[in-house]
Amino acid sequence: MSRFNRVLSVISYAFLFFVALPLCYAQIKSYDAALQLENAGKFKEATTLLENVLSENSNSLSTDEKNKILFQIERMRRIRIDYSLTTDVLYAQLERGIQNISRDEFNEWLKEGKFDARTIDDTLRFVSPSRSNLFFRYADIATRRIPPLNQHAYHEELFSDCSAINKASDSLGTPYVLPKDFKMKMEVSADSGAAKPSETVKAWLPIPREFPFQKDFHLVSSSSNPINISGADSPIRSIFMEQPADTNGGSTFTIEYSCRTFGVHFALDQNTIQPYDKNDSVYKEFTSEAPNIIFTDKIKKLSQEIVGSESNPLLKAKKIYDWISQNIKYSFAREYSTINNISDYCLTKGYGDCGQEAMLFITLCRYNGIPARWQSGWFTFPNAKDIHDWTEIYLRPYGWIPVDPYMGIAATRYMMDLTEAQRKMIHDFYFGGLDQYRMSANSGNNQVLSPAKKYFRSDNVDFQRGELETNENNIYFDKSGYSFDIQEITINN
Repeated sequence: MSRFNRVLSVISYAFLFFVALPLCYAQIKSYDAALQLENAGKFKEATTLLENVLSENSNSLSTDEKNKILFQIERMRRIRIDYSLTTDVLYAQLERGIQNISRDEFNEWLKEGKFDARTIDDTLRFVSPSRSNLFFRYADIATRRIPPLNQHAYHEELFSDCSAINKASDSLGTPYVLPKDFKMKMEVSADSGAAKPSETVKAWLPIPREFPFQKDFHLVSSSSNPINISGADSPIRSIFMEQPADTNGGSTFTIEYSCRTFGVHFALDQNTIQPYDKNDSVYKEFTSEAPNIIFTDKIKKLSQEIVGSESNPLLKAKKIYDWISQNIKYSFAREYSTINNISDYCLTKGYGDCGQEAMLFITLCRYNGIPARWQSGWFTFPNAKDIHDWTEIYLRPYGWIPVDPYMGIAATRYMMDLTEAQRKMIHDFYFGGLDQYRMSANSGNNQVLSPAKKYFRSDNVDFQRGELETNENNIYFDKSGYSFDIQEITINN
């Protein structure tokens, strides 16, 4: 964070779209003091200090300056929500989910730092998925899971799908093969009491962006008439709607649509790679630093260790992909809006979720002069459906090709029920390949919705679960919910 001034050091990098204006010395000291209080776990004191800055300087602070302070207050509130477990509650979860756990063993795990924990207002607290994350990070603990996790059928089906895509692509001589047609339904809801009765609730719901592998979006129905549908090439494609809250202050938005997706397999040849035009706008944009994509000293040092003297962009990117597969573990994440630098967070911790792993891959690629960008939405594979993030890199003469770092990690670490050859095939497939079970709404991180939200986004980095707000405030994830259903359909061409 040394590249920012002291005022911005306490502001999430994700919100740097606010204009940085000069502050007086007293205000700078207050920001600095609030940061120190937060780092010390004194959230109530930090919040009170920032609220006092707002009240005492209401006439002198600009709107942007006020928003910076307000976001810091909101960010701490979100962190409290993420760190929802006390020591006793976590241990009770472990007793239900791990064979033969004892309090002594649990205390030893605490000493060893096996959990994401921090002290908040004098109470040691843990992130909500702490038990699940043990199974991802420690193979010996995963064998004690209650009940045991059996994903063999999913892994076999995934292997079969990847194999079929490879075979079809090689046979037809095209990277886009075996299309599937889907009907999808998404529901995003504000809980009762999230708004006032009859108050207007605004909603942004993600929809498929046009890609070479994803086409023919058709809106079938919606709970209210769309006010805006983003263009097919939008980097953050959404449907925007408004409707009044019900008598309990809740509201539910629903869309149904169809689209077609293709399996992807690029037969990449290192000998065909062409040099980049460094004056090209695409090259400049997607090799530059951006929110959560920062060329820290740690990134530079790691890059040298991974890439060394290699100059071929394809081989450099593959080295990065392989390193992440072998060295980064999966873990469920806290909310992205609470993390100042996601790629650094993942690298420093040695683990992360799919989006954090993707951000680390993008950062390393960009630092090495390989255009890379975010891609995200949903992974819709049968019995494995979830929100998901992956990436694309630009290689000449191939264009944008998909790379899914999470799948490389999963094949390397978590598909041990498959043969080594099967795991290697899946690992290699997702460097330049993609299954058909995707709904991709985004081609960039930290993008701006259309129309732009008035209040802070619930997730300012990603866009998968929808966004809600009223005329008075954002409706955060603790007061909202979402669901996504998908059905494969047959269309007679």
